[in-house]
Amino acid sequence: MNLQQIYSRTRKAIDDYHMIEANDRIAVGISGGKDSLTLLHALAGLRRFYPIPFELCAVTVDLGFDNLNLDGIRGLCASLGVEYHVIRTDIARIVFDDRRESNPCSLCAKMRKGALNDAMKAAGCGKVAYAHHRDDVVETMMLSLIYEGRFHTFRPVTYLDRTDITVIRPLIYMQEADIIGFVHKYHIPVVKSPCPADGHTRREYVKTLLREMNLEAPGVSERMFTAVRGGGLEGWKL
Repeated sequence: MNLQQIYSRTRKAIDDYHMIEANDRIAVGISGGKDSLTLLHALAGLRRFYPIPFELCAVTVDLGFDNLNLDGIRGLCASLGVEYHVIRTDIARIVFDDRRESNPCSLCAKMRKGALNDAMKAAGCGKVAYAHHRDDVVETMMLSLIYEGRFHTFRPVTYLDRTDITVIRPLIYMQEADIIGFVHKYHIPVVKSPCPADGHTRREYVKTLLREMNLEAPGVSERMFTAVRGGGLEGWKL
């Protein structure tokens, strides 16, 4: 997938769900993975020609693992003209050493989001862009069905009244395979997660399950995404 296609699909999602308003200052949460770096590219490019003016900054929450090298991301942000903030925390020590969590992902995510929200508010941002793509939408729906017994997934746009922050998800029309193709084509400096729990989650189980289902019934993920969009879920109606 080329850069123009990335712009096109991102812009359609932004337009369909009215994600950006004039003079928004938007923080992009950068984990260092392929999804967040693709989102950064998309929004930095759209900023140049989108009819509604907006500003960007990028924020990485450093969890405190010793082997995280962000030099490539710093260079990328500089080349895109996006200010970059790295927030250093002790989340890894708290989750893995002090608390010794058997299921560390939930606590880590909660603390990481809290640190990100504080950082973006300090940087003057009222919106934060998350890099969830179409596969994430479907996987979250499946997780909800399997483990909660309800038809649910996150919204394209979510206002968090407790923090006065709006979350937008501009990559919801992109498949993970599109993103993988993009980062390979343009040699995006992806940073592998140093977390020891990476790849060992319920989401990975659902990802594998959906992959098997797609082999048996090609297009099943696409039909599930269509069901999400047309299923009456709050925030998804166009």
